[in-house]
This record gives sequence, structure tokens and C-alpha cells, in this order.
Amino acid sequence: MIRIVLPQHLRTLAGTGREVELHVEGPPTQRLVLDALETAYPVLSGTLRDPATQRRRPFIRFFACEEDLSHESPDALLPEAVAAGNEPLYVVGAMAGG
Repeated sequence: MIRIVLPQHLRTLAGTGREVELHVEGPPTQRLVLDALETAYPVLSGTLRDPATQRRRPFIRFFACEEDLSHESPDALLPEAVAAGNEPLYVVGAMAGG
């Protein structure tokens, strides 16, 4: 079971709590986890990744085990602690301003 912590605006949009749990078939990668998240919560489709290119949106970041995974390949395996359900994958809305 993969645990995902969502930021408040995506929780509100999806109508869910702070953390969701998803089952992913096979070794979990960012792509498989995000596919499962969008399948479970279709309203989130297009909010984390561009629908045409499947690339991460500029103001969305992914963290796990105190590491920024935002620039990792979507097909790279997630850390073992995330795959085992011991640690969550954090989806964070990046902040910008001047």
C-alpha cells in the first residue's frame, strides 16, 4: 500500500483527507503511483501532470524520505520505505513570489 500526502487544495478538490492509500501493481514508480492516484480520484487528472506530456506541473513537487524526487525520472523506483508503506510520498504545492 502506497501512502500519499496531498496539499490542502488537492484534498479539497478530491474530497479526501490529508493522506490517501493506494494499491499499485508492480514495483512502485512515480508514474504508476500518479496513474493510480488519478484513477482513484479522476478530478485530480491534469492537476499534477500535464495531460498531453505527462510531465510534472511546474509548481508541484514530490518528496519522500527527506529527498526531493521532483526531478527524478517518472519511471525511477520510489524509495523502499515508500514502497513498503512505512513513509508517505508527499505532494507539495511549490510557492513562488517576489
